[in-house]
Amino acid sequence: MQIKEYTEKSIYTIEIIGDLDASSAIQLDQILEKVVENGTKKVLIDCKNLMYIASAGLGVFVSHIETFKEQNVFCVLYDMSDKVKNIFQILGLDTLLKIVKDRETALQIVQ
Repeated sequence: MQIKEYTEKSIYTIEIIGDLDASSAIQLDQILEKVVENGTKKVLIDCKNLMYIASAGLGVFVSHIETFKEQNVFCVLYDMSDKVKNIFQILGLDTLLKIVKDRETALQIVQ
């Protein structure tokens, strides 16, 4: 797995490339912790190249939901494949996390 990060107009984007499994979930967790510590309020997670997500990867998102609410961090996941989105839906995570079709929609939400 590879993670790319960039900031554009106060919006922090994290692009996940490959499989988000137990070993790579640690890296994502550290990035999300850094985002909160830095006071970032708008986070987009680009999932177009996320091929697979294991329970550890899902756990990273779940573990940050409450912190994001407490710190008023708007986090939006977008461009998720049907396969990955289905996993979020089966577990009910689509009701706890904002998941949208594309970057344009995600940008409208955090603006």
